[in-house]
Amino acid sequence: MDTALLIGATGLVGDYLLRQLLANDQFEHLKVFTRRPTGYQNPRLEEHIVDFDQPRDWNHLLQGDVLFSSLGTTLRQAGSQQAQYQVDYSYQYQAAKAAAENGVPAYVLISSAGADAEALMFYSRMKGELERDVKRLPFQRIHILQPGILAGSRTEKRPAEKVGLWLATAASTMPLLHSYRPIHARTVARAMRHAALDETPGVHTHTLEEVFTLAGTKEE
Repeated sequence: MDTALLIGATGLVGDYLLRQLLANDQFEHLKVFTRRPTGYQNPRLEEHIVDFDQPRDWNHLLQGDVLFSSLGTTLRQAGSQQAQYQVDYSYQYQAAKAAAENGVPAYVLISSAGADAEALMFYSRMKGELERDVKRLPFQRIHILQPGILAGSRTEKRPAEKVGLWLATAASTMPLLHSYRPIHARTVARAMRHAALDETPGVHTHTLEEVFTLAGTKEE
């Protein structure tokens, strides 16, 4: 493949994904669209600092072989459900729609376990709405990954998330909650790269177990 597009490169999974893409030759060219510099320098890397509230200024640049979408924030960071929805749903959907209209054939999205457009919980409903709507876009193939809580080193402190990770790890020993157990962000990133290699047409949704399989590991 020639060109990979990536939004969310400074996030937890996005950073692992970018590093992995730069470390191998899966793609000859990497185009990153981000709100702040990634800090990486590489002749294969084309970095665009963009305003996601002004998509018309840069959507024409979304041209390549696959769009990786790993943009997201927390309710605490965003400050409100409306602001979080703007980042997790609107920005990602707008980029996906533009890429599809530009003829990008493949789309790989990080969603979440429990994503459901009819869910009562805001986060699960938001993720489900995004899944529902991107599935309607004219990509040749779509891969949606549904990991559980993400483990990995973050630049910012998230005490509540650390507690949640500890609780999820403990609860994952219970059979009913095993499908929500934590997964390391680098494993998710590896699964995203492998998903991009699958040229089977249609929509493919990968649950947590399938994400581990797609990454080539059962646990990490």
